[in-house]
Amino acid sequence: MEIRELKKEEYEILKNGIQESFQRGFEDYFGHCDATIIPDKDILMSYEAEGAVSYVAVDNDEIIGGCIVQINKETQVNDLFILYVKVGVQSKGIGYSIWSEMEKRYPDTKVWRTCTPYFDQRNIHFYVNKCGFHIVEFINKYHCGGQADEEFIGDGGEGMFEFEKKMAQ
Repeated sequence: MEIRELKKEEYEILKNGIQESFQRGFEDYFGHCDATIIPDKDILMSYEAEGAVSYVAVDNDEIIGGCIVQINKETQVNDLFILYVKVGVQSKGIGYSIWSEMEKRYPDTKVWRTCTPYFDQRNIHFYVNKCGFHIVEFINKYHCGGQADEEFIGDGGEGMFEFEKKMAQ
């Protein structure tokens, strides 16, 4: 497996893989949903964000996962916007390989941040128990940090865990 930067012409493959993976996770918990869990505009916003870099995991010329990170060279506080593994190939260490590669590529990072919906135990386990993140906040309808009124379709309207990983310097 190779982890490399996304080629511009592969964006649709990345987007579709992200949507399928997150749709499956949402529907496994809530049942069928006609809405797209991570809309095109949200993925595009992450992809086009200042400092964003997109990566794919490729095996036998097939994209089997990927991520979008936002790198802030000034503060060295970086964000993992999205990490996904293609439906059908999860639980084989692909996500961990992608994450490990991000840590290697950005060794000057002081803090990594990410979030995931409250219901996604698979992701919570991955970030906390596999990757060493810590839950630092729970954003929900009672949260008063400025995002309380924003509706996150991907969290079923119930909230998101925010995670941080402080890196050894």
